[in-house]
Amino acid sequence: MAKEGHRVTVLEKNDQPGGRARVWEKDGFRFDMGPSWYWMPDVFDNYFALFGKKVSDYYELKRLDPAYRVYYDRDNMLEIPAGMPQLEALFEQVEPGSSHQLKKFLDQAAYKYKAGMGEYVFNPSHSVINYMDWGLIRKSFGIQLLSSMSSHVRRYFKNPKLIKLLEFPVLFLGATPQNTPAMYSLMNYADLVLGTWYPMGGMSRIVNAMVNLAEDLGVEIRLNTGVTGVEVIDKKVTRINTTNGSFEADMVIGGADYAHVDQHLISKPHQSYTPAYWESRTMSPSSLLYYIGVNKKVEGIRHHNLFFDEDFDAHARDIYTRPQWPQNPLFYVSCTSKTDSSVAPPGCENLFFLMPIAPGLTDDEPTREKYFDIMISRFERITGQSVRDNIVVKRSYAVNDFKADYNSYKGNAYGLANTLRQTAFLKPAMRSKKIKNLLYTGQLTVPGPGVPPAIISGQIVAKEAMKCLGR
Repeated sequence: MAKEGHRVTVLEKNDQPGGRARVWEKDGFRFDMGPSWYWMPDVFDNYFALFGKKVSDYYELKRLDPAYRVYYDRDNMLEIPAGMPQLEALFEQVEPGSSHQLKKFLDQAAYKYKAGMGEYVFNPSHSVINYMDWGLIRKSFGIQLLSSMSSHVRRYFKNPKLIKLLEFPVLFLGATPQNTPAMYSLMNYADLVLGTWYPMGGMSRIVNAMVNLAEDLGVEIRLNTGVTGVEVIDKKVTRINTTNGSFEADMVIGGADYAHVDQHLISKPHQSYTPAYWESRTMSPSSLLYYIGVNKKVEGIRHHNLFFDEDFDAHARDIYTRPQWPQNPLFYVSCTSKTDSSVAPPGCENLFFLMPIAPGLTDDEPTREKYFDIMISRFERITGQSVRDNIVVKRSYAVNDFKADYNSYKGNAYGLANTLRQTAFLKPAMRSKKIKNLLYTGQLTVPGPGVPPAIISGQIVAKEAMKCLGR
């Protein structure tokens, strides 16, 4: 919008820009607090190209090889190579005949990616009318919008290891494979073909790049400026009240948690949805996170490590079907110091533990510590080494923190789950239903949760805002 000549001000509640993509530093350790996977590099390339820039103008990008490691038990693991011949050989080793199936599966996933990331993902999805086009309807069948990811994967593969591997990316979408449209096998194309990357210095380098670009275009970013209320007259926002003054605006885009803006910053007559509506939504998981600095090198692990040594479906049920703290959780560990020496002191490692949990759970320190003990014990057993006594930096983060820092509905970590009933125009609308100059962007509206979808959501809403301003 600034590029098109509009005066733009960003009001940021916290002391850093970037939302969940913040950084925490202590004693020479630097941790990305939120997103840690860099997938869909084309989305970042396309974003910066809109301004005549390249990713390389701002940060160095490195492809990880292996992309990540999956632990099924201590002596039972898979490493996902960056090269396709090596990946086909891996599948063939695990399930004879599956390399041919992999080619067919990924060919279809490639079509979904190109179709989905073309006409579908950039659709503002105001209503079903946006999809009343024969070309899009035909592609809906082609990208399998109406069948489940779980059944789709099982048509091609039988081995439980491969099934888990191919279903895991939908965890980023905030739903079980059984309730996620098969369209999202496009995530497997993003994972296995486009690859897993890392911006040297950490995910915060993306935020820094966007801030530098925005400020070069004249955008004013006001930190420590939490919005406390939105004044509406004649169905138009006239003033934004904050902890740091008031602002007038011709157009307002809500990039904060949609439910928070709708339910707490806007008076009831102007709200788009009811409390019952939000209560009925299926949210993506929250997370229990631990940021750990250890004063020794941790051998054998990779940059990204998935611990799938427990029942995938049982953990999913503890998130979605019977929300509770999980009995036997799966978890993920990132160790960016394996790739980037700048994020930890010499001879040390930074570890990022993440355990998906149901949103809205009761969150207290004893529970956090109980699950940290579970994760660290299994980490030590499976990797065959002790780290507990070498911890020199430790911080936890969970439901209560997501609520306090981001006004996150029920403390969700990713946003709205991408279930079939919450896809496209069935998501909360990008356009306010009752306020003419208010739009929404981010993980609770189209196209959905995740870093690339959030970037695309911003591009869509900017175009919609400029249409409104041009009227």
